[in-house]
Amino acid sequence: MWYLKITISFFMLILLSTASTAQNSKTQLSLNLGGNAFSSFHIDGSTTITNNGIENWTNPEEYFTAYFRISEAGNFKIAIEESFLLEGKAVLEFTINEESKKVIFDETIQKEVVVGNWKISDTGYVALKIKGINKTARNFPSISSLRISSDDFKGKIALVPNNEGNYYHWGRRGPSVHLNYEVPENVNAEWYYNELIVEKGNDIVGSYFMAIGFKEGYFGIQVNSNLERRILFSVWSPFQTDDPESIPESYKIKMLRKGSEVSSGEFGNEGSGGQSYMKYNWLAGSTYKFLVHGVPQKDNTTIYSAYFFAPEINHWQLIASFSRPMTTTYLKHFHSFLENFIPEQGNLTRRGLFNNQWISDSKGNWFEINRSEFTIDATAAKGYRMDYSGGVDKNSFYLKNGGFFNDYVKARSHFTRALNHQKPTVNFDELP
Repeated sequence: MWYLKITISFFMLILLSTASTAQNSKTQLSLNLGGNAFSSFHIDGSTTITNNGIENWTNPEEYFTAYFRISEAGNFKIAIEESFLLEGKAVLEFTINEESKKVIFDETIQKEVVVGNWKISDTGYVALKIKGINKTARNFPSISSLRISSDDFKGKIALVPNNEGNYYHWGRRGPSVHLNYEVPENVNAEWYYNELIVEKGNDIVGSYFMAIGFKEGYFGIQVNSNLERRILFSVWSPFQTDDPESIPESYKIKMLRKGSEVSSGEFGNEGSGGQSYMKYNWLAGSTYKFLVHGVPQKDNTTIYSAYFFAPEINHWQLIASFSRPMTTTYLKHFHSFLENFIPEQGNLTRRGLFNNQWISDSKGNWFEINRSEFTIDATAAKGYRMDYSGGVDKNSFYLKNGGFFNDYVKARSHFTRALNHQKPTVNFDELP
């Protein structure tokens, strides 16, 4: 019976090994503040949140909020992985769901300091607030990362895990979202038309609402600061580079004409090409109209022109006309887009309504477009940020991102709005 004893002993070893693994297994990961925390001051280029986390923190009125998203409820322990205070003492308060824990810091480097345990019953985003209570030194402690661990949590946690690919920057900007409009394939589209409303309270600094995107360029409105807003129209060069200075002359976008109050130049860092913009203080809650013309020429170029209609002015304005070399095409890939371009503003939500989409062919026949597909960028696709949404509301398509809301929409979802039957009232012969 020796073989039976060996078999039983071997089986017991497996059971003990499995039990030991189950006992020791737990969720544990780093919450790097450089990619997941935000200052209450919303300062563009803030020095208190860096890739190293919270640094140079002196103002007791400033506080920070770090975010992570849980897929199921659980009990979580939060610990400080590493921090340092150059002199004196300080007290910080850490709060989740109005339950607070205080931690005392002294001049020594402290590693793996336990902040406390929280029972979190709701799924979705968790906001961890870090507040300075008092200090005897000039600065509050610098903190690079926190450790989240749990013995009972078996789900997924969404956050920016590291800075590979500069994702602290992209993750704090938040996810970008798109609507790809379904256009009849057998139409030579010369004109794209769209209407946009940025709802009141959603005109957040750093937001770009692209009303009309096409394969070679984009056209929309943005909030550059508390004092400046722009109408922006750009066309990419066919030469692939992020440095506009490196584009050969034969591949450069040529400015043909522009509006009287429009500035023009070149852009880079996201491809390169010709850019034009008009400073205009558009209003949240108002409906703005956008029109793009794209016509192939006989000299292997295509001319793209953008027109903007503001109800406050009540007529179409030319933004710019560009000639794109090495291109012979009508308009393709009709889409809209929403992004935040200031990382410090990534914890704020913005939403825009897109309505009454039309295309017109080379013969002047209009076709209403009422179906779209929702897509997301790499930040969202990696699961680093899940505060993104799109759909239909008030018989308009909408896009929404940022602010760590919970009701995200699955990528590649398709939406249909009711037909408006309101053909654009555009007299092409009277356009500037």
